[in-house]
Amino acid sequence: MTDETPRGLPAPPPLGTAALPPGTYGGRGVLVTGGGTGLGKAIAAEFARLGADLVIAGRRAEQLKAAQEELAAVPGAGRVTAAVCDIRDPERIAEVFDAAEAALGLPDVLVNNAAANFPSPAEELSPGAWRAVVDITLTGTWFMTREFGRRHLAAATAGSIVNIGASYAWTGGPGFAHSAAAKAGVKNLVETLAVEWGPYGIQVNGLVPGLFPHADMTEDIRDGLERAAPDDHGSRQPALRVGAPRELGWAATFLASPFARFITGHTLVVDGANWQRRALVNPEVVPVRTQLGRGPFTP
Repeated sequence: MTDETPRGLPAPPPLGTAALPPGTYGGRGVLVTGGGTGLGKAIAAEFARLGADLVIAGRRAEQLKAAQEELAAVPGAGRVTAAVCDIRDPERIAEVFDAAEAALGLPDVLVNNAAANFPSPAEELSPGAWRAVVDITLTGTWFMTREFGRRHLAAATAGSIVNIGASYAWTGGPGFAHSAAAKAGVKNLVETLAVEWGPYGIQVNGLVPGLFPHADMTEDIRDGLERAAPDDHGSRQPALRVGAPRELGWAATFLASPFARFITGHTLVVDGANWQRRALVNPEVVPVRTQLGRGPFTP
């Protein structure tokens, strides 16, 4: 007789384990936006573990300095530099790439991780709120991608881009109309540019994280998790566990590696199948305003 008690997906290997051969990124430069905190820093750490020279970019100098020191201490890491950058500013982006080239050479890999988001009923999104999220998440990603692509095209060198996406790019995102629309655009850039730039040796892929709790989660996300499952976030996942940030880093290092050269135009979802979950009977519809604790809309 077999034990049919659900166990979920096995835990990942321990922190510090490398997913690829040691030195896979030795002598190669990797630029990670939003690399000073959260999942961006976790992704950067796995590139560092494989020997990469890192450039982490973000808007807050203090966070970047702390992350730079932490990443430089990762066993196997190459050189680590940091650059304060608002990715909505194309001129500043060009300056960051100039500095990176001078210090480390033209980055071989770009990870577009920086984004903005907050929950809101669509009818309450002001023009400024819409622009803030779309300009960072979509337009900023495009500005970074454009600079990276133009430099590699001019130099006739290969490169790899990994855009961090979201599963509601496919499904829609009630309560997140601004972010969902922007992430749909990011996903489309993956598919469009993979075809345009593939002949020149530039890969473009997407990576979608599921639930990866970490110390830098926003208060909105943290509060939502506590309301939904205060004691066990994993119980709401088909995997019966949440993701470990290093698992996202392993996926990113693979997609940008020499072992994935024939993978381009693809978006990989790393979420334990959570976005594909469906109930046998749909739950009762709860309007977004109710979920967010808002009263009746007043213009």
